[in-house]
Amino acid sequence: MYMSWVIAAPEYVAAAANDLAGIGSTLSQANMAALAPISGVLPAGADEVSFAISALFDAHAQAYQALSAQAALFHQQFVQLMSGGAGQYAAAEAANVLPMQVAAAAINDPVQALTGRPLIGNGANGARAPGKTAGPAGGYWATAATAAPAR
Repeated sequence: MYMSWVIAAPEYVAAAANDLAGIGSTLSQANMAALAPISGVLPAGADEVSFAISALFDAHAQAYQALSAQAALFHQQFVQLMSGGAGQYAAAEAANVLPMQVAAAAINDPVQALTGRPLIGNGANGARAPGKTAGPAGGYWATAATAAPAR
């Protein structure tokens, strides 16, 4: 049986949702600013053609506003889903912390009792120079070595 993995950083998802909300606000302001110049076009003259062109611009403005309202609603729903997703990822990570700590302790504790060091690394830094021995990184000692550049 295979298990799929999803990796997501909730703080980045939340930041993206916040950025998207800002974009939506800017688009909404731009749409409102565009409404008056298009819908407020007065006929240039008292003839039929001038009235028809004015009516055409007004119809275009109404269609544009209807379409932009639909897009704004979609955008708002998308931002809400992104924000909710960030919360769900954070909740899932929080729920998995304790079981992972218990599993790590089940492996590390017996080894640490025997050797005085954990089997799984404790974050010790490696050596800063080639040929120098570093401190213990878990149950192992590391020695830095130079490597030839790739060709």
